[in-house]
Amino acid sequence: MSDKNTDITKDSFTKENLDEVLRELGKVFRKMNGTKTPAEIILIGGAAIVARYGFRDSTTDIDALIQASSAMKDAIRKIGDKYGFSRDWINQDFKKTSSYSPEIVRYSIPYKTFSNIMHVRILPAEYITAMKLASLRKYKYDQSDVIGVIKESNITRDQIERAVCDLYGSFDKLERSQIAALLLDEIYASDDKDSLYKKYRKGEIKGFEILKQADSDYRGFLNRDNVNDVIAAIRAKQEKAGN
Repeated sequence: MSDKNTDITKDSFTKENLDEVLRELGKVFRKMNGTKTPAEIILIGGAAIVARYGFRDSTTDIDALIQASSAMKDAIRKIGDKYGFSRDWINQDFKKTSSYSPEIVRYSIPYKTFSNIMHVRILPAEYITAMKLASLRKYKYDQSDVIGVIKESNITRDQIERAVCDLYGSFDKLERSQIAALLLDEIYASDDKDSLYKKYRKGEIKGFEILKQADSDYRGFLNRDNVNDVIAAIRAKQEKAGN
């Protein structure tokens, strides 16, 4: 399933090269920062999934919660310059989205430590799933990621719902709580999660293609609040025309 990619000169982070990038970052940070003040990075989203599971080949950037001295910004920039990464190859942009919760720190667990100074943490499966349910973007791999994590980790629905409550207060507080509940209904009723995963992954890829076209046609109109509705409307129009 996976293309074994160990080339870290491109913005494609895989299970094979993710640790190498983090190791390089740890070395540079230690050199710039010294050894007295450690750093903590919590991997979020696609990077966390690539690190822990086999169903996802890669991610184009590393979403993370970063707690470190100002030397970390310089270290990130230096690694980016060295390997030709995009400016935001590792970023905290998710903090502006509905998936963010300050409780992430509390429920994170150790992943690996690099250069004895940069401690990388990750979330347990049910919390990764909870964050994906809080997003459910039609143009990202949120829904297929939920299916993949559930399939590979065998977490229960009760575990997921408790994790949602831990992070966001209650399931009803999710931005798309009804859709999230229906997705879980479908996943736990399915005897063929591989086919279910492929169906949702195909739909998400189509959603991304629609988004690119819509962004070109309606530049300045799309935003985080309306993008899912715009994609749904365009898909419905396309399906009707196809009939």
